[in-house]
Amino acid sequence: MASSPTDAAIALTRLGLGARPGEIERVAADPRGWATAQIRPQGAPQPSGQFADTAQRVAQYVDYQSDAGQVRRDRRSAPQVDATPASMAAETAQTAPAPNTDPDAVARREARQAARREITQDTAQEFLARAQLGATTDDGFAERWALFWANAVTVSAVKFASGAFVGQYEREAIRPHVFGRFEDLVLAAEQHPAMLLYLDQARSVGPDSMAGARRNAGLNENLAREMMELHTVGADGGYTQADVTELARALTGWSIPAARDQRQPNRPRRARLMTAQIEPGPDGFVFRANVHEPGARTVIGKTYPAAGLAQGQAILRDLARHPATAKRLSRRLAAHFVADDPPPALVARLEEAWTRSGGDLAQVARALIDAPETWTPQPAKIKTPYDFVVSTHRALGTRPQRIQPLRQALLDMGQPPFAAPSPEGWPDAAADWAGPDALVKRLNWSRTAADAAQAADPNAVAASALGPRLGDRTRLAVARAESRPEALTLLFMSPEFQRR
Repeated sequence: MASSPTDAAIALTRLGLGARPGEIERVAADPRGWATAQIRPQGAPQPSGQFADTAQRVAQYVDYQSDAGQVRRDRRSAPQVDATPASMAAETAQTAPAPNTDPDAVARREARQAARREITQDTAQEFLARAQLGATTDDGFAERWALFWANAVTVSAVKFASGAFVGQYEREAIRPHVFGRFEDLVLAAEQHPAMLLYLDQARSVGPDSMAGARRNAGLNENLAREMMELHTVGADGGYTQADVTELARALTGWSIPAARDQRQPNRPRRARLMTAQIEPGPDGFVFRANVHEPGARTVIGKTYPAAGLAQGQAILRDLARHPATAKRLSRRLAAHFVADDPPPALVARLEEAWTRSGGDLAQVARALIDAPETWTPQPAKIKTPYDFVVSTHRALGTRPQRIQPLRQALLDMGQPPFAAPSPEGWPDAAADWAGPDALVKRLNWSRTAADAAQAADPNAVAASALGPRLGDRTRLAVARAESRPEALTLLFMSPEFQRR
């Protein structure tokens, strides 16, 4: 199949994260081969840096949670002070706890605050490393593919608990599996502490389990619902509320380690028995048999016998293999990579590859690369704020250096780091990112980036970033600009650069 600089520009901006200086020329000989070569069994490249793995973060988080109990006890033991205005003191007797000034209590409180800051700062540095990878990688397709799947089965730092693990989640549950079988990816995602905390699965207790029979605790259906509606078959997948409840019962016991799990000879016998029923798994996952709802479960017409941990895993694998999952996620892939309203023929090609291969994401990726619809010249997708920032750095041959300006830029443009607003992940359509206020925010950031840029020739930046996609109108605007910052701002805000 003949190749061209136009195909190279399409590959780098639609399948990848934008062109770096000289990259269009390097890729022009074989744009499809450039993308296909990135489909590797080991998955997508990892961001650089020394970061805690999931096991290490679990240990930090367990310590942090253990300290919380003592801090609460310190607060309750603090002296009570009058918290009402003097004029009301005679009418009410409201009191509020004062901060506990005992030196040991103060030290514990400050240590817990420091532990929280350390986790938060480490997560922020993980995001910076991810953005730096995006800005510099030669494997732009693999990176976009990994970001797609991280968003398709998203976790969010809007909760501190899940945010503490979001970097580990992407590095250990998503990236290694993005070119493997979807059922392996989704199982790794659902069992990771980030997901279990984000969707409150660690709190779910089977009402008729050993633990449920002893205390007032109940079922939480969040993970089961999102697993079906957002991660696999979708709302039109033929399931009912009864199926969600049955799946939630099967998932009881899926949890993370806790301080109480440490075996200690002097603990009460009942606590030791509960600890003995914990089955450790990969990446910080544990299965707690004592909170698992006993009995067989029926989901979408199929009955799964009682099997503890294996019961929920078997249901999830069947959901991952379901034809509705192939159909739904094939359309979502096409909508992300090609157009908000994707060509039906492209969706059919992806679905056929998914079904034929049993959900082998490497085969689905190859089908996307081989599809003629992928290579139509007209760009139809608006970049998200993250895409926009990363592609700007790529165009300039730079990378973000500090987390604070990166965080502030993305916050201003509506896509704060690691903080999708809901389990649906970040939206992916032009209507969500191209409103008037959003474009003003992009213009403001473009001016800031242009002012800081060291690029000598904006005309060369425009040519290397867009190649044959650079239109005459934008080329002339850049050439006639009164200053280098104005020229770069016009380039970054041009339709060709804003779309991919």
